[in-house]
Amino acid sequence: MATKTKRSFDTRIDIPEESREKLVELLNARLADSFDLYSQLKQAHWNVKGSDFIQLHVLYDDVAERVLGYVDEIAERATALGGLALGTVRMAADATTLEEYPDDAVAGMDSVEAIADRLAAYGEAVRTAIDKAGELEDQDTADLFTEVSRAIDKDLWFVEAHLQT
Repeated sequence: MATKTKRSFDTRIDIPEESREKLVELLNARLADSFDLYSQLKQAHWNVKGSDFIQLHVLYDDVAERVLGYVDEIAERATALGGLALGTVRMAADATTLEEYPDDAVAGMDSVEAIADRLAAYGEAVRTAIDKAGELEDQDTADLFTEVSRAIDKDLWFVEAHLQT
């Protein structure tokens, strides 16, 4: 018989428990998106084809590496707030807000379009999380999301540059 997993733990952090619960929910939502974005970047990295292969292959891997760092930072913030980080692949797949990566986006510019769309959607979700964390009076979580947002916008710029002339 399965036992129910405890979802919150005692902490001496001076953020009210009700706020911490909402923050952990917010963090887990972005954790799911981050893990999904990481996997989609790797999908593009492995499968991109065409004359821009090497530069896109390397770019997607670089961005994926940064996103993997966000996965860890976001999960650790959730646990620091006394919550449970929900970070398995299946949990992420059930909770992500990102659209699935199209398996036919292998041509260089098709993959750039798909990745740019996902980076933009992720950036928008992270900016919304900044505001929500601020409303819950947790500047540390807002700062974490601000750091992620700034980096994602830069990555989006690098990816979109392939579409701009």
